Amino acid sequence: MMSETLSESSCEACRMDAPRVEKREAEQLLQQIPEWNLIEIDGINQLERIYKFKNFKQALAFTNLVGEMAESEGHHPALTTEWGKVTVQWWSHSIKGLHRNDFICAAKTDLLF
Repeated sequence: MMSETLSESSCEACRMDAPRVEKREAEQLLQQIPEWNLIEIDGINQLERIYKFKNFKQALAFTNLVGEMAESEGHHPALTTEWGKVTVQWWSHSIKGLHRNDFICAAKTDLLF
């Protein structure tokens, strides 16, 4: 495994035949992003974190920052913006599961908070 941290890494193009992150590797990567939860929706493993804010304006500003980062990485999350909170979910649609890119983007999302 590379010595650089997740937040210092860049996403790579994720092909449909790209390998999913296995459970053991996921557990190791989660140590770098301890506030994130591994969830399963419709049989697809995803990373999820809920960020709390004082109001809707702050939540919306954070959503926009995450959107800008996602565009620069070429990898896009599910974002739910509500009064006082933003739920972010990362997974790789092309492989219907988790790729290293998801962990990289989760770490970069944390840096924006």
